[in-house]
Amino acid sequence: MKAIGDLIQLHSPDIICFQEVTPMIYDIFRGSNWWKGYRCSISDNTASLRAYFCIQLSKLPVKSFRREPFDNSIMGRELCMTEVEVSGSETTLVVATTHLESPCPAPPKWDQMYSKERVEQAKVAINILENNPNVIFGGDMNWDDKLDGRFPLTDGWIDAWNELRPAEDGWTYDTKSNQMLSANRTLQKRLDRFLCKLNGFKVCAVEMIGVEPIPGLSYTKEKNVRKEKKLLELPVLPSDHYGLLLTISSQ
Repeated sequence: MKAIGDLIQLHSPDIICFQEVTPMIYDIFRGSNWWKGYRCSISDNTASLRAYFCIQLSKLPVKSFRREPFDNSIMGRELCMTEVEVSGSETTLVVATTHLESPCPAPPKWDQMYSKERVEQAKVAINILENNPNVIFGGDMNWDDKLDGRFPLTDGWIDAWNELRPAEDGWTYDTKSNQMLSANRTLQKRLDRFLCKLNGFKVCAVEMIGVEPIPGLSYTKEKNVRKEKKLLELPVLPSDHYGLLLTISSQ
């Protein structure tokens, strides 16, 4: 959590979208120096009552926070929306985040992928958001293009990574490049995305952050190598997912 806080202080984002926040993580963040510069989408009391959840933090003036639970979620997933005022702009900006239904492959069939639920949640989210003239929808979509198909964007939407860095894979979960995950089964997916529908703004840059190990920190994990159990000493990164940083500007 300190490493994530260091990234926040380094980049000083105007709006932050977090997924999989727990009450403990929330309390650590709330006690950090950088927290005072932001307004949070949920109260301390709400955070203490939920097992894990998404939050949004804004330096910009907030017009409203809103949450819409997904009717088909068995994991308590929801769409979170923050409407903010942007200095120098005549229009407001809606920033939304979510953590779409997670694939949970496990014995005996290894088929609990929840693709149908995830696709339906994506459609519901886009339908709710597209009535706004300026929307950024970013989060852990758990999206698998091979399993889920193309993300169900309607006319006027763009995928920021595809738009700005089409030649790059953009894998935010990568067991090869993220050495913390090197003992896991091979998985390289662009699970996290920024999807934008903008009229008064334009996307300028998108980059991955949190891609370097935390200095001086390691952990051990057991891995089967040629039917032999081995203990590996591995580095620790801020998260098992790389973070995404999006920059936009007024047109």
